[in-house]
Amino acid sequence: MDAEPPHVEGVAHRWVEARGMRFHVAEAGTAGDTVVLLHGFPQHWYEWRHLIPELAADHRVVAIDLRGHGWSDAPPDGYAKEEMARDVLAVMDALDLDRVKLVGHDWGGWIGFLLCLKAPERFDRFLALNIVHPWSRPLAALPHLWRFWYQQVIIAPGIGRLALRKGAFARLILRLGVHDRSVWDRRTIDAFADRYTDPARTRAGIMVYRTFVLREFRAVMSGRYRSPLAVPTRLVFGTRDVFLSHRVLDGHQPYADLDVHLVPDCGHFIADERPDIVAEHARAFLAP
Repeated sequence: MDAEPPHVEGVAHRWVEARGMRFHVAEAGTAGDTVVLLHGFPQHWYEWRHLIPELAADHRVVAIDLRGHGWSDAPPDGYAKEEMARDVLAVMDALDLDRVKLVGHDWGGWIGFLLCLKAPERFDRFLALNIVHPWSRPLAALPHLWRFWYQQVIIAPGIGRLALRKGAFARLILRLGVHDRSVWDRRTIDAFADRYTDPARTRAGIMVYRTFVLREFRAVMSGRYRSPLAVPTRLVFGTRDVFLSHRVLDGHQPYADLDVHLVPDCGHFIADERPDIVAEHARAFLAP
């Protein structure tokens, strides 16, 4: 697991100490407001390889590898999403980032919502990608719970460890998660899946989902995060997502002035499949 991070022109890499761990950050650009990027599963900072150059001309861009992912440390615990949100704030503190603009996809998007609810003073705007917001109605979500089948595989004792450690299951998720599979090449898929062949990151991938299924899901469904959202937020969502449904995105109206944009014929990994649309929204919504 000594492989160097993949190359993206203009991107520099460094590690920062926060909460007793080393977090990897990929940085580009120096001018303008700072934009923090939070990846999803099974990915890392390289998810943003198309977006970073688009933003770096007018912003300082900081892509953080979340706890247990990419090139950040992978401790045995701490994978509750509120803990991972605290990690992000601690990394921002270590980088002297008082207030930023935020982009998050998948788990990075969910953590982004938690950050904006808990520390709205730290975020100017939030662009969320293919993640369900915290205000979805439980009854609307029930018909779509079958989409979480992959989570049951990941958290199953023995099976999840074998599936992730070999890399095959991460590759399957990546391939199933796009409507147009031609967007993937072997090198890119390997750049993501191979990180989970490390035992510590295999465990991290399992714990992200085991913590959610066994502890967090009930709290979400019972309304733990149904609080008003003060940060201006836009949600961009591919309608061909096989893991999450755009049909559960109603219910936010009493809590948030959420700007929802649906992208037809696009799957879950929207930053990989439609980087042009993501860049268009990012440039428009995050502009000064």
